[in-house]
Amino acid sequence: MYDQTKCVHHPIVSLEGYASIGVATYRASTIVFDDVQSYGDRHTRGPTGYSYGLYGTPTSRTLEAQLTQLHGGVGTVLLPSGQAAITSIMLSVLRPGDRVLIPSSVYPPVMTHCATYLREFGIDHTIYDPLCGSGIEQLIDSRTKLVWVESPGSTSLEVQDLPAIADASHRAGALVGCDNTWASPLLCKPLTLGADFVVEALTKYAGGHSDVLLGSVTVRDEPNDTKLRDWLRTMGIGVSPDDCTLVLRGLETMGVRLAHVGRVAADIARKLGRSTAVQRVLHPALPEHPGNASFIRDFTGASGLFSVELKQQAVPLLPMALEGLKYFKIGASWGGTHSLLAPITLAATQSTRSRCQSRTYLRISIGLEDPDDIWDDLNTIFYRLERQLQNISLPNKD
Repeated sequence: MYDQTKCVHHPIVSLEGYASIGVATYRASTIVFDDVQSYGDRHTRGPTGYSYGLYGTPTSRTLEAQLTQLHGGVGTVLLPSGQAAITSIMLSVLRPGDRVLIPSSVYPPVMTHCATYLREFGIDHTIYDPLCGSGIEQLIDSRTKLVWVESPGSTSLEVQDLPAIADASHRAGALVGCDNTWASPLLCKPLTLGADFVVEALTKYAGGHSDVLLGSVTVRDEPNDTKLRDWLRTMGIGVSPDDCTLVLRGLETMGVRLAHVGRVAADIARKLGRSTAVQRVLHPALPEHPGNASFIRDFTGASGLFSVELKQQAVPLLPMALEGLKYFKIGASWGGTHSLLAPITLAATQSTRSRCQSRTYLRISIGLEDPDDIWDDLNTIFYRLERQLQNISLPNKD
């Protein structure tokens, strides 16, 4: 063997006595075969077999299997993001002439996808009240093939009655998909509540460190699992094993992280409810929260994301109040170790059950900083808002 060949072909080393506690990162585009017959029969290896790197390596298979176990499904597929997971379900299930129902509280890019891309392909969508429960039956017709649920909602955090929605949908022959990112499979298991598909934006709590983009779909029955996998193969959609490794690592600590941020978020949400700058606090565990009864029934706990709806007169004052933050960062996404704030204004069709006006929220993602430091930052923000509101309301003494 010449030196140039030695550079290409790695020597075989013994693995005897070696056992790593972590999952190895297997990177591959090409999968090699022992002989011509094996190569010719590669497509008979099944959906979880190895035939080409795009379709999975032992690293991605490990993550898929772990999520399948956590959700109690028959299989899981991985995608480049949570949004990609949602749109892949819709595009694999819906055909021209079909209809999908989406809640008004849905993640805004999902609504945009339905209103633009799906509409161009002759697929209609209907926006429904997330708190309608079994009343969704009135919106389902023969064209309705998919009912989408996001519970709690992305910003306004309404908790939907998934069992009632799933029952009405299935009786009408429609499938049900659920975005479960807020809760993760540790706090809610939508497949056991009637969903056919459950999506996780693994970017959030599963990854846990704000450094990876990945999504997943776990499926309740074999036919839908096979259909989704076939669609993904024809579209050439795959994920990086390095990203899978980051999520596998994040899953190991997700339980303790969720328990911590859940406790801190609930405590802070109650405190913020006393601020005169706040119209209302949106946290599923609060008794007055929309869908709280469903939350108590279907969830085992709360995560670290909640929203504060500001009084209208406080909205223009928010930019100045957010200056000089010590620990919070302003940014999209959530579920990482750093606490985040995101000012979000939702259109009337997405903000509440009322359609009269848009509303502005401060979405708060609690991280792993000390709870006293987190509260100090937030208390400063709302103290500034309260003082400014007080100055505005003072009578002119001229």
